[in-house]
Amino acid sequence: MLKKKKKEGDSDNPEVINNVINESEQTNGQDQNQQIAEDENAPSAVDMLKEELSLANDKYLRLYAEFDNFRRRTIKEREEARKMEGKDLIVSLLPVLDDFERALKAMENATDVAPIKEGVTLVQHKLKNTLSQKGLKAMETIGTPFDPELQEAITNIPAPSEDLKGKVIDEMEKGYFLNDKVIRFAKVIVGA
Repeated sequence: MLKKKKKEGDSDNPEVINNVINESEQTNGQDQNQQIAEDENAPSAVDMLKEELSLANDKYLRLYAEFDNFRRRTIKEREEARKMEGKDLIVSLLPVLDDFERALKAMENATDVAPIKEGVTLVQHKLKNTLSQKGLKAMETIGTPFDPELQEAITNIPAPSEDLKGKVIDEMEKGYFLNDKVIRFAKVIVGA
């Protein structure tokens, strides 16, 4: 700007040079005053940081509350699931329970034992079928080699024959698998 004015006016004239300098100082002063006024109206860095902090705290509190609600809801759902986890099995066993009640009523008036025995056998068969549909399977242990991972030895007795040594001779309590996992070990007598 200074160079432009010099070219337009007389470069040797000191008045022209002074006017150009004065004009330049006045416009710079006005710009500075205008910038100071704008800075006073603009929020300070501290105010901006305080606002950001309050927004971050608000977001944190909302996330914390949402997580806490999620945690409570999950605990409640687990509790309800635990209460109802055996529902399917129990519902499938209700007809067997009904059959046992009918058998008890039939025993009160019965004079012949054979029909009662046949009825109880049918109820037992129905119970086994229902449990096997749910994944229960009985272990076959008699005559098999003793396996400590599946069987619990109650006692050892002398084996009646040489081929029964180390094998299961008798079963005191049946063992069971549930979906190929042992849920009860068989209690057996092993030949020595």
